[in-house]
Amino acid sequence: MKILLSNKTAISSILALSSGVLVFLFWLIYFREPLMLENSIDLGFLPSLNALLNFLSAISLCMGFIAIRKRKKALHKKMMLCALGFSAMFLVCYLIYHTFQGDTPYNGEGWQRYLYFFILISHVFLSILVLPLILTTVFFAARRNFSAHSQIARITFPVWLYVSITGVLVYLMLYIF
Repeated sequence: MKILLSNKTAISSILALSSGVLVFLFWLIYFREPLMLENSIDLGFLPSLNALLNFLSAISLCMGFIAIRKRKKALHKKMMLCALGFSAMFLVCYLIYHTFQGDTPYNGEGWQRYLYFFILISHVFLSILVLPLILTTVFFAARRNFSAHSQIARITFPVWLYVSITGVLVYLMLYIF
């Protein structure tokens, strides 16, 4: 009973933290003006860095998935911690960029515009879901509750992978194509 209560408390805390992050992101992006930087610091490199971090997260996730399928638990753990680290670095860089630069409009036309917004909307929606999923999956792994960990990981993995890959696609459509 004590373990069950601590799991409920932890999951409630994860949901509260995730909700706070979500509210902060919406406020940061949509309800305030970007801050002006002194000394003309150029943060134009951050979208490229964010795309790289998303790409590295996706690669780490795939390698972690392959490792656990081959029952290489130590390698799986390392790869998943790498994915977590890359995603955390992404979040920090994303917050910095949007604090000072604001949102970037998409200028494409025709079918590309529809494709872009489909990818962006699905990416944003699943990004909202992925943070509590990741934290819950990590929580169960840290608690060594591998039964619950593997059950939630079956949901977390494809969502996290999709968010990482579509993050790269959004970058490519905004800045490259």
